[in-house]
Amino acid sequence: MTSPSPNGYKGWSREELIERITLLESKKDRPVVQPVIQPKLFSFSSHPRRKIALKFSYSGWEYGGLAFQLGPTPLPTVEGVLFDALAKARLIDQEAGFEGCGWEKCGRTDRGVSAAGQVVSLWATTSKPTFEHDYLSILNRLLPDTIRVLAWSPVAPKFSARFSCLYRHYKYFFSPLGLDIPRMQQAALRLVGDHDFRNLCKLDPQKQITIFRRKVITAEIEPLSLAENGEGVYVFNLVGTAFLYHQVRHIMAILFLVGTGLEPPSVVSSLLNVEAGVEPTKDGDSPYEVVDRKPEYQMADALPLMLWECGYPETEVSWRTTGKPDDDGSAQGGTLYHQMQSIHSRSQIYTTLNQHFFAAASIHHPPPPSLFPVSNVELLPREAMNIPLGGGTFKRSNNYTPLLKRNRLDTVEVMNERWRTGKGFRRDERRKAAEGGPVPDDDEDE
Repeated sequence: MTSPSPNGYKGWSREELIERITLLESKKDRPVVQPVIQPKLFSFSSHPRRKIALKFSYSGWEYGGLAFQLGPTPLPTVEGVLFDALAKARLIDQEAGFEGCGWEKCGRTDRGVSAAGQVVSLWATTSKPTFEHDYLSILNRLLPDTIRVLAWSPVAPKFSARFSCLYRHYKYFFSPLGLDIPRMQQAALRLVGDHDFRNLCKLDPQKQITIFRRKVITAEIEPLSLAENGEGVYVFNLVGTAFLYHQVRHIMAILFLVGTGLEPPSVVSSLLNVEAGVEPTKDGDSPYEVVDRKPEYQMADALPLMLWECGYPETEVSWRTTGKPDDDGSAQGGTLYHQMQSIHSRSQIYTTLNQHFFAAASIHHPPPPSLFPVSNVELLPREAMNIPLGGGTFKRSNNYTPLLKRNRLDTVEVMNERWRTGKGFRRDERRKAAEGGPVPDDDEDE
């Protein structure tokens, strides 16, 4: 086809113009093909790794516990959310899972329990062996406000967030109303030392635990904020080298019974006396009953419990807030400080609102006579009473049965053996079947 002359289309014939218009129209309707740009794949194998420790906090009531679960959970787990953020930042390989990055946590907290100083250790990718990312900025941009990375530290290859830990410090916050605090402190001091805590924890035969001795370093109760009318908040500080399943919440349940006057402080020593002569009698105490089986009682509420600190040797961790050791982290620290300050300020507003709701209700509903603490259990009225379980929760009871006179569970040895020959045996059979072994007859869920 003839191309347009410098003078345009003036010299074209009618047929040439029609042909030119047809050609232009066909080009206009033709779809424009954009070049396909393949995303650049990130190769974890081509990047060096270094081992780090992360210190972080989380609001326990927002999550279904710390530990990642294979099956679906009503609420997300803290580990699952943190792992996903690390994977999104390409600091770990998601397909390799927790084992692929050598993931270890200091202590496991259950649903509803919070932490202000939880620690995990892992192998993270880096551009160069000596390069240090600004982990706080990277991860806190990807994490929800209910999980905050507070600091990080380079650690040695043999460092373990779990096994390198020297101590764990838990805090349990509670109201002193109706409680005899000095009695509770007397009971708490009996926890200090190396004891068998099988009667002060949840017994889980699936774990097949046979050793229940743990060392408590500190067990103290102190006021945080008190008003003139006696209202306010106390905190129970419990520091130990390691803890059993639900151990702190079981201890608090017993301390509440002591604080209400329903149990003597010596009940703690009795519960620790799992065989004759284990607990030396203290001055003024009667000989302790041997309690080789756990009495039935309800543990304290999870909401007020917090893992406050995980302690490590100073030679093994060097907590920092930026990627540069010589940087004071003022910019990042300021951002995180204001974030936490904002959350705290908002919670104070909720507290003030609830105080006014309470004051408005008190105008029409005066407080009933206080039952606790009681001076003599034998003189308890035969009426409903609310035994505190922490966090504003109670166990309602008409008649109180002393702890050491209640029904008791089977011994640890019996519970472990029953599980081992029952559910444990069936679990092993299912595993054998999955590997090509004989098919079990019983398919009961674990």
